[in-house]
Amino acid sequence: MRKGILTLAVLAMAMGANAQKWGVKTNLLYDALTTMNLGVELGVAPRWTLELSGAYNPWTLNKDTNKKVKSWGLFPEARYWFCERFQGHFLGLHSGYAQYNMGGVKLPLWNKDTKPYRYQGWGTGVGLSYGYSWILGKRWNLEATLGLGYVFTNYDKYACPTCGRKIESKKHHYLGPTKAGISIVYMIK
Repeated sequence: MRKGILTLAVLAMAMGANAQKWGVKTNLLYDALTTMNLGVELGVAPRWTLELSGAYNPWTLNKDTNKKVKSWGLFPEARYWFCERFQGHFLGLHSGYAQYNMGGVKLPLWNKDTKPYRYQGWGTGVGLSYGYSWILGKRWNLEATLGLGYVFTNYDKYACPTCGRKIESKKHHYLGPTKAGISIVYMIK
């Protein structure tokens, strides 16, 4: 995470103060799921921006049954804006890396019964996204985005959410929705 933030800071300094336009954002969909998240988007050309978002969920939902969805991830994206950056329609190329430890929950977009098991592993992927940003005021925007792509994950499966006995190690390939967001953006000029 430090390398990504450092990379954005170096890019900003290299471009000079006049070319900078920043946005700091939070994804309200993640917030609704109690996942802490923060994103920074930097204008690098009249129609191009670079974004780096991070998410962290440290919560155990039920200590007695070890029901949890713990995870962290970093998600970079390059965006092309059709008119002017930070407003209107955009297309993006996004990627990401995450680690997770989930148990006792039903996982969305998964065709298996996941509730009696615990999964611990990592995943990475790439995809294309489309979005739109509405200007709400001088410094505030509302942004919606949806992405489709590919994810590879490598995980260990355990016999039950509270047990430590590993059943198997597996790899999984996924093709489908990879990004969704409704974000509030604060612009820094």
